[in-house]
Amino acid sequence: MTPTPLRILKALAVGGVTTLVLAACGGGGASSGTSLASDQTLKFPILGDFGTLDPGEISIETDSEIAQNMYNGLLRYDNNLNIVPDIATSMPTVSSDAMTYTFKLRQDVTFSNGDKVTSKDVLYSWNRATWLQGGYGYLLSPIDGYNDVVAASVAKNAPTGDALESKLEANDPSVSMKGLTAPDPYTVVMHLSAPATWVLSGLALESTSGMLVDMKAVKQDPQGNTASATWWRNPATAIGTGAFKMTAYTAKTSVDFSAVPNWWGSPKPTLTKVHIDILGNAESAIQAYEQGTYDLYGFGGYSNAPVDAVLRIQGTANEKSQLLLHPKVRTTWVQFNLVHDSSRSAAGPFVCPPQSSAMEDTCSTPAGQQAKDLRMAFALAVDKTKLASVVCSNVVCSPATGGLITKGLIGYAGDNTDPLAAFDATQAKTLLKQGDPDGSKTSNLTYTYDPNNPLNASTAQFLQDQWQTNLGIHVSLSTTRRSSTDTWVASTCWPATAGRPTTTTRRTGPTVCGARRSAARTPTAAAAMTPHSGTPSTPRPTPSLSPRGFRSTSR
Repeated sequence: MTPTPLRILKALAVGGVTTLVLAACGGGGASSGTSLASDQTLKFPILGDFGTLDPGEISIETDSEIAQNMYNGLLRYDNNLNIVPDIATSMPTVSSDAMTYTFKLRQDVTFSNGDKVTSKDVLYSWNRATWLQGGYGYLLSPIDGYNDVVAASVAKNAPTGDALESKLEANDPSVSMKGLTAPDPYTVVMHLSAPATWVLSGLALESTSGMLVDMKAVKQDPQGNTASATWWRNPATAIGTGAFKMTAYTAKTSVDFSAVPNWWGSPKPTLTKVHIDILGNAESAIQAYEQGTYDLYGFGGYSNAPVDAVLRIQGTANEKSQLLLHPKVRTTWVQFNLVHDSSRSAAGPFVCPPQSSAMEDTCSTPAGQQAKDLRMAFALAVDKTKLASVVCSNVVCSPATGGLITKGLIGYAGDNTDPLAAFDATQAKTLLKQGDPDGSKTSNLTYTYDPNNPLNASTAQFLQDQWQTNLGIHVSLSTTRRSSTDTWVASTCWPATAGRPTTTTRRTGPTVCGARRSAARTPTAAAAMTPHSGTPSTPRPTPSLSPRGFRSTSR
């Protein structure tokens, strides 16, 4: 199945192995010819509460899926993944040396509380996001002065609280990027430190550092410019420019949104209200959908579903037609710890010896070669084709044989081009003997995984069995959320955030060589279900999702 770059209730999303969207939606909007329900309220569950809905701090897909309905940036992606103007009147004017971008802003844009949006809000929001250094702060890194602000934010006497807020509002040079200026209330000039062809892709990525927040709302929270901010939890201060605004929030229970009256954007949302229950179990959420409690299950990144649920629905006559399978752009693999220094205490058998200088290649030493042999041994000992069959039933994932960049994206290496995708138990045993002759290095290994994804537990058990069977090594399993500083072997993933592949993490420590991943798998399916009927003979009235309905991005 070839990945399809389209918006499923919006556009491109990070994450999830499978999107099981069970939806009781008419699926179109007024133009589809389907009569609309009198109550335009959309109801669905999500699995787990938000980490944050602050675009300056957001780092995970599930938070982004909700927040993109609350905020806008100067640019956005359309349904075909083209970058188009949003709050900007048009695409920016770019200088001949590709160093300066000039944006003109629409003059009719307001926050949901009625505050007018001006260039000052852009400078405030982007400088604030740079200072916060949340998950996507790096998207602003091409702007001249970015590194200076990052350095100032971690300085010993960095301003905090009201002092920081005042400086951000005043565009004080000590907390502001020098490459970002506002010649007038509706013009923003962005000067780069070096040409960066991807900068507009970063600014357009929804719910992240390029989105605008209302300084008047943020300043009401004493911790508003920290990772502990709570302004986004309070309907009175959860203010954005998006088509929907928060109207109620009860932690770990539910959240409600309503359409913003006379919203400045277009097309206007058809939905008037959205009610979201915060649940903790996918099976119970799916059952509630099947009983008619919800209009959809599997909103955006909250779409991870147990494989047996997907198979059951595929085999149920009156539900099979509701199941929509869409490719995802995410690759998951086993990661070995490769860095050991003063700030990262974990060592383990897979690490190259410490460097005495940044240019020293310790991976080419005998000890470094042994570490590489062990990484290769663990990689070759896993049958990835069997993993896709046993764990995913060949439905929700497939072997990643062309590298970490998912098939269908620019940069995909091609089918069967990655030597680490091979399975060779004999060679794995030989490499294990070379890397750990007496077995002492691999005698107490623990594999750590996140239990929130239904596939992770079964994947961990499969890996444990493969390493025991093919290497004779027992690896313990742990779901403990441990710091990256003390983990030797863990699962990790690479999700695409835009049409241009970009990583969501930044490499730290020395460059390393050799096998760095194993048991890679590529999610092949995002499963969605629509529409749901109350009874076989009487379809229940359902709300309609317009293109600017409550948006969900499926990456």
